[in-house]
Order: sequence, then structure tokens, then C-alpha cells
Amino acid sequence: QVQLVESGGGLVQAGGSLRLSCAASGRTRSTYIMAWFRQSPGNEREFVAAITWSGAGTYYSDSVKGRFTISRDNAKNMVYLQMNSLKPEDTAVYSCAASLLLYSERASAYDYWGQGTQVTVSS
Repeated sequence: QVQLVESGGGLVQAGGSLRLSCAASGRTRSTYIMAWFRQSPGNEREFVAAITWSGAGTYYSDSVKGRFTISRDNAKNMVYLQMNSLKPEDTAVYSCAASLLLYSERASAYDYWGQGTQVTVSS
């Protein structure tokens, strides 16, 4: 089992920045891909970014590419999402997810999820 706890969400003005953190515990050695997804009311869960175990591979959705950066610190069992140039359409609950297998943009491919942290971007 892997437990994930997100933090760092909040209210920010458009153009501002936030850094989300995801703390992993449990069987973290078996965690391969870590990812961030987001979901806003009335919408399906949307892939945001993912990172491989080594950190050498990073993947982003087109909507956040160039603005968001995913990173991880395996020694601390932490994953981060640095979000810059935030837009009102980035408003959502952001969730951290872990996959024991391969990279995917499908939420169903991920085995463990955190509870999420709210990000609200005002215009």
C-alpha cells in the first residue's frame, strides 16, 4: 500500500504561482510513476503531469506545458508541482497519484490516490 497526502493548495490571483506537494508513505520503493491530475466541478478528472522514478522522464498536458513543472525527491518521498502563470481555468482539485506500472494519462492506470488539494485562481 502507498499513502499519498497533498498540500500547498490555496487561492491565488491570475498570473501568480503555487507549489503543490505530495508526501508518499508506505511501499514507496515500488512506486514507479507519480502524477498529478485535476478535476473541476462538472468535468472529468484531467491529467496534468507525470514523472518517472528517476525523474528523467516528465510528461505534461498541453494545457500546462511551459507553465507547470513536476519534480520528485525520492529521498524524502515527495513529489512537487510548481505552477506558474496560473489562469482561472486552472481552478480545480489537484490530486496526486501513483502507478506501479507504466506512464499513462488515464486515471484508471493509477493505483493509489491522495485526497486532493483545492487550487482556486481568481481573475
